[in-house]
Amino acid sequence: MQPNLPFDQLYQRFNEPVVQLDCGVMCAPHNPTGKPFCCDICQAVPAAYRQEWDYLRRSTDLWHVWRGDECAEALQDPAELLADTPDHMLLLACQGPAHCQRDFRAISCRQFPFFPYISSDLRFLGLAYEWDFERTCWVISHLEAVTEAYRSAFIQTYQILFAQWADELKGYAIKSEEMRDHFIKVRRRIPILHRRGGYYLLSPLSERLRRVAACRLPRFGNYPA
Repeated sequence: MQPNLPFDQLYQRFNEPVVQLDCGVMCAPHNPTGKPFCCDICQAVPAAYRQEWDYLRRSTDLWHVWRGDECAEALQDPAELLADTPDHMLLLACQGPAHCQRDFRAISCRQFPFFPYISSDLRFLGLAYEWDFERTCWVISHLEAVTEAYRSAFIQTYQILFAQWADELKGYAIKSEEMRDHFIKVRRRIPILHRRGGYYLLSPLSERLRRVAACRLPRFGNYPA
């Protein structure tokens, strides 16, 4: 059962920008729509906890429940996307970045492009990124730019969620396992922004961590420098 989560308080706690500059300016020129990839629901469909949606619809007109017909050329089959959405969550669509109300961004917007990495023995190690967005998200190619304030807010927020809601930790453990499987196939180590600070590369087979300098982390796509 989903606990009674205070989303107004969670939003206040998790309100730090990911980086000090407007990273949307860096990626938008590479998107045919001219929108930042993370704010374009034809690229990334945000999800909200059902309790979170109750809070949002009482507080703002920014969001509506995703219909599946918002994009002429969807990147993923709507039925498949809905099937992959957990029962405790809803897919949402917004009015677009020009109408963004930052105080009412969903948790999924605030965490993007990251998710909490959970080891196979259920330890919350830190931040991993959404690997499907390696070539499009500027932040993924510039992990050194992620502020310590954002990292701290991210970790504190998910510590609260996991403490109150064990099933959410298990859900991210499954996602982390999927990431390990993918990185085993492509024969690469997983970059981790560790909860105690620093940057690490994690072996997807052994889960051993090796600390690295931020400048040694990989860059992708249109962001070689």
